[in-house]
Amino acid sequence: MKRLCVLLTLVALLAPTATAQDKKEAPVVPPKEGKSETIKLFNGKDLEGWEGHEKLWSVQDGVIVGKNTEPVKVSTYLVTKQKFSDFRLLATVKLVNGGPGDMHSGIAVWGKLAPEKGDKYTYMGHLVMFPTGWGMYDLHRRGSLKVDGGPAKKAGKQKDWNDLEILALGNRIQLAVNGVKVVDWRDPQPELVAEGPIGLQLHSNNAPQEIHFKNLEITTFPKDELKTVK
Repeated sequence: MKRLCVLLTLVALLAPTATAQDKKEAPVVPPKEGKSETIKLFNGKDLEGWEGHEKLWSVQDGVIVGKNTEPVKVSTYLVTKQKFSDFRLLATVKLVNGGPGDMHSGIAVWGKLAPEKGDKYTYMGHLVMFPTGWGMYDLHRRGSLKVDGGPAKKAGKQKDWNDLEILALGNRIQLAVNGVKVVDWRDPQPELVAEGPIGLQLHSNNAPQEIHFKNLEITTFPKDELKTVK
């Protein structure tokens, strides 16, 4: 009985601390300063400026195609050779085939390649997910970032083209889908935000998948405004 009383006392003492931690607001990290320039990440012809598994990534009719016929044991990425910190990224994306249940894809930012996790081109960092599981994820670290994917599901399209705008400034990510702002999130752990390549995801899956990307354009150190919101 005495042990139970001690345990209940400890729980009571710790509970307010946990609650306060859960409600703690993320710090505001100001955007970095640098030269603002707009760069076409994809030339529409080949994968110049990118790296990934050649058997999984190709260019067809002016579109980057990620496609597997054999199982993908660890999510793999086509990544830019150039790294970015603060940027606006425009992309048009389409899930052609996500296997049974339509596995999502995504665009990874603020991270790095992590071959120690089982694939030469897997990514550790932040993932903006689409179209089946709209939301955000911290790859190989915290897991789900508990961003409400409901607004994106309403604005997004399944098995069709979606226009994305990712605005990454400081420790803040804003996302617009088809002209609608759907995410505005700050990382409560800004130490996990780092300059890194842009990564296009082909999700781990035992079934064949196909995902398309086009119109990939990035602006470095942009103004804090979503250009595509109507």
